[in-house]
Amino acid sequence: MLSATDPVNPAKEPLVVILGPTAVGKTQVALQLAARLNGEIVSADSRLLYRGMDIGTAKPTSEERARVPHHLIDAADPDQTWSLALYQRSARQAIEDIQSRGRLPFLVGGTGQYLRAILHGWQIPLAHPDLRLRAALESWAAEIGARGLHARLAVLDPAAAAAIDHRNLRRTIRALEVILHSGRPFSEQRRSGGAPYRMLSIGLDLPRPELYARIDARIENMLAAGLVREVQDLLERGYASDLPALSAIGYQEIAAYLQGQLSLDEAVARIRRRTRQFVRRQANWFKRSDPEIRWFTAHPHVCDEIEKSIRDWLGLVDNPQK
Repeated sequence: MLSATDPVNPAKEPLVVILGPTAVGKTQVALQLAARLNGEIVSADSRLLYRGMDIGTAKPTSEERARVPHHLIDAADPDQTWSLALYQRSARQAIEDIQSRGRLPFLVGGTGQYLRAILHGWQIPLAHPDLRLRAALESWAAEIGARGLHARLAVLDPAAAAAIDHRNLRRTIRALEVILHSGRPFSEQRRSGGAPYRMLSIGLDLPRPELYARIDARIENMLAAGLVREVQDLLERGYASDLPALSAIGYQEIAAYLQGQLSLDEAVARIRRRTRQFVRRQANWFKRSDPEIRWFTAHPHVCDEIEKSIRDWLGLVDNPQK
């Protein structure tokens, strides 16, 4: 579960977390709250790290980032690999820098592993990728399939296998890579070292039909804004379509369309389907029943409600300008 507060050590510096499913409106809510509360935003979205991937990730615009400082956005090129350990270290540095300047950090996103690594203080070894071992595992996966490779992981580390969907070949390979390279179970990375922050976790949600309607509208808006051209630019710049970064929802399907493997209608249908599947996985990370997450329905005036909740938690007086 996500930690909301630390009554044992209230002297810890505060951290506000904004989480929830894709397309629920986290970015706009966080922008408003950070502007009102002297805050800065640290992204907890694995795809916002990559330069050149703007439209398909619904990345905050340059104007929005000028209005409120953002961290861990456009931090890498698409062919650079960011491990969970590197993300955790970088996010902690950003949070502590914000706190040191007397501002309020907002950790915002929907990547469950990223959020939990920070909030639970996972003890993750900063292991560098073993590219030769990874290539060997990829070849093995081509022979025995994703399910077969996942079965091998289950023999070596049942806890890790239970936490990884057998269809997620990239994560299965990464788990086996860590195990074979280090000689230690991959699941050990989820051992909690305790979070160094006093945290308030805010969850945003919508009824599923309304959320799906937003997702469909977002996909149409992305296409109208030039998603196909964005993916084509990435491919023309030499980024391979099988890069982990380009496995992101939307990019993989549009790349397949550009390479003649799918029609555009088929690609869009797959984007919709994968996004709905992703929403269901996010619901497993962040449950409405979790008592340590304060859930809000994402209606037009939700920022006022959340701001009051944060001010009460921080012990601040009401905003006299409101």
